Amino acid sequence: MNIEELKKDHRTSYLAEWLQRLERKEAEVREMLAGDATLHDLAASELKEIQEEQERIEKQIQEILDKDKEEDKKNDSSNEIVLEVRAGAGGDEASLFAWELAHMYEKFSESQGWQWRVNYESKSDLNGYKEASFEIKGKNVYKKMRYETGVHRVQRIPATEKNGRVHTSTASVAVLPIKKKITFHINPADFELEYSRSGGKGGQNVNKVETAVRIIHKPTGLDVRSTNERSQLANREKAMVILTAKLQQLEEEKETKKYSGTRKEQIGTGDRSEKIRTYNFPQDRLTDHRIKKSWHNLPKIMEGDIRDIIEAIESGVVGSDMGE
Repeated sequence: MNIEELKKDHRTSYLAEWLQRLERKEAEVREMLAGDATLHDLAASELKEIQEEQERIEKQIQEILDKDKEEDKKNDSSNEIVLEVRAGAGGDEASLFAWELAHMYEKFSESQGWQWRVNYESKSDLNGYKEASFEIKGKNVYKKMRYETGVHRVQRIPATEKNGRVHTSTASVAVLPIKKKITFHINPADFELEYSRSGGKGGQNVNKVETAVRIIHKPTGLDVRSTNERSQLANREKAMVILTAKLQQLEEEKETKKYSGTRKEQIGTGDRSEKIRTYNFPQDRLTDHRIKKSWHNLPKIMEGDIRDIIEAIESGVVGSDMGE
């Protein structure tokens, strides 16, 4: 152990100084022993005590360092997520809104310096999203984005509406952390694989060969697709990573429900079915129902200007009732 390095860390500095004192004491005892051999038994006993004390302190230091490494592993998951959007009630208008949400998050990711990558897209006739999956990498991305999970509601007059009526549509968002340390393992007998042509960007190989992959987890009914990697193997690996993240999150949610009483200290349940936000275009207002707070200038918000909203949610300013 490098004592000088340990002294620089506030968590181990006092232990490092203690080790240093023991080293000096050990040197003094050995020097005394060298000068007077008759003190051998006394010195041997004292040296044994010093060494036992050194081992005890070194063990404490190692536990602190090991805990630090474990925290680093946990934090890895905060730097990589999969974000999914899915059209809900409202037909074509819902799919257009799902696309707009994805666009909003992509623009916000750009402003944060995060990497944005498409995993899978299923488009509607109007070029909206029936469903889509994206990979986002960047510092603290999960910490900032985790509370976006839930149902987003839009109220506006669709372009196809002839009578000027306001329609209400929904889209759901899910945010999955991609963890480096996986504690959930999938039984190979529990999933099915399907292959197809990607039909998207990536060159002729992607369009001619069955590179797109769909994995169905039979016990839960979950299915995951990956189409934008250049090979079938790469798409299969990406889909498996996402499926594992989904299954692990399901297990963690079950555990949370076992031990959580009230959720007044939390911002929502993290459930897709929970309506978290309304985007009211006629009134140019976004309202987050969990913290009962509104913002204006929806055109700017839909272009990714959501930092204030994200920070308000992240800060934990929570009302006593988690509904609307």
